[in-house]
Amino acid sequence: MTRRVFALDLKDEAALIAAYEARHAPGAVWPDVVRDIRDRGFLDMQIWRVADRLVMVAEVADDFPRAGDPGLADTVARWEKEMDAFQQPIRPDSEKWLEMSQIFALGEQSQ
Repeated sequence: MTRRVFALDLKDEAALIAAYEARHAPGAVWPDVVRDIRDRGFLDMQIWRVADRLVMVAEVADDFPRAGDPGLADTVARWEKEMDAFQQPIRPDSEKWLEMSQIFALGEQSQ
């Protein structure tokens, strides 16, 4: 298992940010989307927000990323299309979620 961290921006509009948070409240994410996330090798995932910046912290299986269930592809695509109304990539020419690089670990520092 490894930890991976990703970042993404939301459109900087208070109503959209509130709606995005509501879509991610406990029980609000479509069950097939949650199943797809787990099927692809996510063991745990948290999304944190400050202003319009999101940070996803994910614990993933050693064989991550796995292929998703093709039977869920249409549902996942509909979810992603819905989320597009709220999200914007950090860089206009990039994927939505960008993987972050760790630059500091307290445990690696000398006393």
